[in-house]
This record gives sequence, C-alpha cells and structure tokens, in this order.
Amino acid sequence: MLCFPNLRKNTICDRDGYNSAVMPSPRVLLSIDYEPWFALTRRYDSLSDAVQRRALDGGFTCSALEPILAMLGEAKASFFLVGEIAEWYPEIPQRIVAAGHELGLHCQTHRPLVDTAELQHDLEVSAQWRANFDIRGYRAPMVGISEAAYPLLEKAGLAYSSSIYAPSGNLLQKGNVWELPVSTLSIFGRSPSLNAPREFSTGLLLGGEVPYGSSFMIGLIPDLVLHILEREIRAGLSPVIILHPYELVRPEAFLRRLGRDVASHPLLFPFTLNKSNFLKTLLKHFPVSPLGTYLDEVLRA
Repeated sequence: MLCFPNLRKNTICDRDGYNSAVMPSPRVLLSIDYEPWFALTRRYDSLSDAVQRRALDGGFTCSALEPILAMLGEAKASFFLVGEIAEWYPEIPQRIVAAGHELGLHCQTHRPLVDTAELQHDLEVSAQWRANFDIRGYRAPMVGISEAAYPLLEKAGLAYSSSIYAPSGNLLQKGNVWELPVSTLSIFGRSPSLNAPREFSTGLLLGGEVPYGSSFMIGLIPDLVLHILEREIRAGLSPVIILHPYELVRPEAFLRRLGRDVASHPLLFPFTLNKSNFLKTLLKHFPVSPLGTYLDEVLRA
C-alpha cells in the first residue's frame, strides 16, 4: 500500500532566481501526446497532403480514443493533441473535453518544431481550433523547444509548456509562460541549467539525468519507473510523464509497418511496447491529474 505525504515546499524557478512556495498535494501529472501512429517514424514528416496523411492514419486515432478513455476511468489526464487529428475527426477533441480531460496543443502536423519559423506557422494554422477549446498548454514534438519559442507561445495565448526534460520539482517561468518539465531523476544531485533545449539526448544522460518521464524509459524499465514515481511522490514531488495512444492501443499491423524503421533505428523499439499494464498499475497506486489542474493549484497557493 502506497502512502502519500502531505504538502511540502518545492521550488518555483523564474528568470531571476528561485523562490519557495507551498505546492499542492503530490501526484503524477499524466499526459498523453495524442498523435498518429506514424508520428513515431520520421519517414512521413515531409508528407504534406492532408488526404494522404489521414489515409495513412487509417482511422487509428479515432478508434483508439474510447478504449483509452475507458482505461483512464475516473482519472483525468492532459491530452496534447496533434491538430490535424481535430480536422480529420472533429469529434475527438470534443470527446476528450466531454470526458473531463485537459486538451492541449502538441503541434498541427507532427515534426520537429525547434525552429521558431516552423513553430510560428504551426501556431497560426492551429489558432482556430485552439480558440474553440480554450487551449492553454503546449507540448513540443519530441520534447524539443528553444528559449526563443516562449515569446511565441505567450503571444499565441498559451499559459504553459511541458517541452523540456528536468528534475521533478522544478516549475520555471519564461516570461508569462510557465514550463512544467517532463521528469528526470538527477543521479548526481547536481543543479543543472534549465534553459531550453533540454531534449532526450546523450548529453542529458551523461549529465547524470535519467528521463524516466519519457515513454521510452517506461517501455524499457516500467517497474523501475513505478518505484521512482513512488519515491518522488513520497518526497512531495509531482512528476510529469508521457504516454502515446499507440502504446496503449495497438494499431493494426503496427510492428510490421514499423519493422523497417525499428531495424534502422533500434531505439524506437521501446516506443512500440504496449504500456497499458503500466497505466493500469499507475492508476491503481498513484493519484494523477492533468498538468493544467496542478498549475492552477500552484498559482492559487
């Protein structure tokens, strides 16, 4: 039986330094980057024809939603949605919101958006559906962002981002945009620089940070990730983790269609593993909430 501690003081960081504030009760900040199955491979980044992209998805993002909502039950999560899915299937964002989950922006079409010109274009073409659903949060594709992106997010009306990796307990203020990092475990106990970009990289690992909030690590070492989550929550922290729809509901002929990609890039393999049992265990033993809910509680404290 897991036992969760009471409130403690965690760190809020801003551009001028560190301030201490009482944080809400610890929980896992659960996010699902809701993207087409083919986003896992970079082969289709340059495919621009919307009809072809929807045909390639083959209805997966539509058919996967109800099983995922059923898995979540009464638990609530943040769904960072690829905007083209909202164009293919307008019922998807409506259903996510109707089920009580937070809806955020992942991108309009899935590709790297570290380049600010690319990001600006994405923000422009996603503006209408974001306005329709009052989108406040952003998760960069592949958790890749630059410091120059935050003014663009602010101008687009976004309140927070979750687009870097950093040790749990850090909440950064970038102008008027908050950054809730995807969680890492700092092995050496160092205080790293938290400027973007901080993506999943060799440099991050060599710096002694284990990005356990990534679904890559959840695929490789699910039991160890659960133990880390328990330790973090007992310490009063609220870690951020990522899952994807194709990790919870298996797309048709998934491994056969990705076989060439996995053979060429073996590090893709952990993303192809089914993580529905991990989610089931997580929901059984840990409190969870959307990122936006947690941020609202922090700002009210």
